[in-house]
Amino acid sequence: MSDTVLFDVSEGVALLTFNRPEKLNALNYELIDRLLFLLDLIEVDDTVQTVILTGAGERAFSAGGDIHEFSRSVAEGVNAAIRDFVRRGQRLTARLEAFPKPIIAAVNGLAYGGGCEITEAVHLAIASERARFAKPEIRLAMPPTFGGTQRLPRLAGRKRALELLLTGDEFPASQALEMGLVNKIVPHGDLITAARELAARIMRHSPLATAAIITAVTRGLNMTIGEGLLNESEQFARMVPSHDLAEGLAAWKERREPHYIGC
Repeated sequence: MSDTVLFDVSEGVALLTFNRPEKLNALNYELIDRLLFLLDLIEVDDTVQTVILTGAGERAFSAGGDIHEFSRSVAEGVNAAIRDFVRRGQRLTARLEAFPKPIIAAVNGLAYGGGCEITEAVHLAIASERARFAKPEIRLAMPPTFGGTQRLPRLAGRKRALELLLTGDEFPASQALEMGLVNKIVPHGDLITAARELAARIMRHSPLATAAIITAVTRGLNMTIGEGLLNESEQFARMVPSHDLAEGLAAWKERREPHYIGC
């Protein structure tokens, strides 16, 4: 099996680590395919409730796409570049965004290009004080291709996003926090601990309700308010016959801690 993504499960949390530190954890095709494969395993693994993504080494979360590799696809022409590079990257970020279990990015260093787009796509993100972000694709005479032209404006607003997309300038974790790209900044040595603490706060609750909230929010962002409210109602309706809702209500009335089983 590929070791481009390290995989460890502990206390209900799957820790996935991009493992190309000598390449600043650049996203080559093998790494992306490995990550998609692991997400498929995690989705059906009832022992895993939350996912943390981080990067190996001290320098980078991910410096983005592997330029040497995708430039070969570009040289083969439009069809190869779209098939091998763009669709693969968009499939990854869409999978992360819609994944039914919470995914937390623990951004430990550089998050450029595709690394920034992964941060945009996941549900939650905590940044080390050393984290740096950039949308540098314009320096290669290309737009972002893993969803950056769509998700960053939704997070930061059109004008702030366009400034970053059109200049390619690096920006610090403090600016990422102010824009809503990350939830929190912590000391570098506390990063994984902070991500695990956030995961534990989420895992106190029903995994069914967690998935319903993720689905309602992810779908609702691209809907009118009326459509979004209908979507919200549908997610609630799926909970009505569940053990978890009955248990949550009973525990509240009986003033005790609930015991959820995810069904």
